[in-house]
Amino acid sequence: MAGTQDARYSATPSSSQWMSLSPGLGSPIGTPLSEKLGVELLRMIEECGYHVAESNMPNANIMLELISRLASANGSPIQRIAAYVIEAFAERMLKTKFPGLYNAFNSTKISLVSEENVAQRLFYNVCPFIKVAYLITNQAIIEAMEGEKRVHIIDLYSFEPEQWIDLLHTFKARPEGPPCLTITGIHDQRVLLEQMAVRLMTEASKLEIPFHFIPIVSKLENVDTESFCVNAGEAIAISAAFQLHSLLAFDEEVPRRISPVASKRPLRKFLDEVMVIAEQEANHNGFSLTERVKEALDFYAPLFDCLDSIRSIAPTERQMIEKMIFGDEIKNIIACEGVERKERHEKLEKWILRLEQAGFGRVELSYYNSINARKYLQNYGNDGYNIKEKDGYIVLCWNRCPLFSISAWQFGRQK
Repeated sequence: MAGTQDARYSATPSSSQWMSLSPGLGSPIGTPLSEKLGVELLRMIEECGYHVAESNMPNANIMLELISRLASANGSPIQRIAAYVIEAFAERMLKTKFPGLYNAFNSTKISLVSEENVAQRLFYNVCPFIKVAYLITNQAIIEAMEGEKRVHIIDLYSFEPEQWIDLLHTFKARPEGPPCLTITGIHDQRVLLEQMAVRLMTEASKLEIPFHFIPIVSKLENVDTESFCVNAGEAIAISAAFQLHSLLAFDEEVPRRISPVASKRPLRKFLDEVMVIAEQEANHNGFSLTERVKEALDFYAPLFDCLDSIRSIAPTERQMIEKMIFGDEIKNIIACEGVERKERHEKLEKWILRLEQAGFGRVELSYYNSINARKYLQNYGNDGYNIKEKDGYIVLCWNRCPLFSISAWQFGRQK
């Protein structure tokens, strides 16, 4: 990726998307900011991104100074996202041009995992996107496991026990009774898996469902699938919620001269079973930095706008979500390359092509599943939330801007 020539892009699509989201998007708290100035801020971000990509430090520095006068983590959505974008630009410049300075600044930096977990839970609680993705995933699993007596679910990111508590209750209500259920949970934080195990085992005991929880403490790319304790006769489902994109960095680094059969590409290790995949509906895996900047603006614009519409969260909570989730993702998309760049979101059309080439066929999400999702969003009390359906896939949207896709797949299934 080093040495790739970037081309200038037009700010018009990003500008129109920002300005069409909501009437107040161009106005920060307290001081009106005209639409014209909002477009100008986007134009400056575009120009700055071009200079950063070209390693033109003097010009990039001038643009960062100009943008920083308008950007604010407490302002309008456009000002807030600008603050995180220029922070990402600065980090990239330091890492590439002054690695010693960058390492010195970060030598005592502490990653507050507890705060990251709080931010993730906040986002889960105040926005319906993840809850609806779990709802759709669970219904797809229930339908795929109809009549099965032994079910084994592999959760590639075992973070929220509520998803599986809901599944336990749904299994309990089956006419044929619940199956013997095993969940293998993967996460790099042991304490979260321990908490998950206690919650699920307690609930399963109340419901009198035979249940086992198998924790795997590991980052997803380091998981050895051969160590999975899958027993004969178990029907297997994989829940891949917002995680597969992180494996694309490692898949890409495998030398081309190595045979795909001999190489153990992390992405391919998980393409062996029925899977329900939820992913960001974005294109952040391009080689061009300027392209990734534009795509990041287009994707995070509706998310920042969505958080502005939620009256039940305090400004400090909103800022925590934006900084520790969206801001960190933006920084990874813009400032990192190679295996360090984990946020390689791709749109559904690319996942469809990749999965079909790997021998998977689509499992159409049912009409009942989509109706459930629509009802949940309607009950949330905000007209901005909606879904799009096409060819058996479901896409979650904010004001009709696609944000997250959910699809189901089965290996060897005919199209």
